[in-house]
Amino acid sequence: MSFSISALVFFGLILAMLIRSKSVGIGAATVAVLFGHYLSRTGAAAPIDQVVSAIGNAIPSL
Repeated sequence: MSFSISALVFFGLILAMLIRSKSVGIGAATVAVLFGHYLSRTGAAAPIDQVVSAIGNAIPSL
C-alpha cells in the first residue's frame, strides 16, 4: 500500500510540473486524470498494479 501511495504522489508531482511548465495544458491534465480514474475501475487495474509493484520491488535490487 505504501508503494501505491508513493506512486500516486510521484505521478501527481510529475503532472503538476508538466502543467506548471506549460508542457501539458489543463485540458490534457484533466483528461489524464479522468483516464486514470476510469482505468482504475476496469479489469486492467489489477495487472497494472502488479506490474508497478514488480517494478518497485525490482528497483532496490539494481
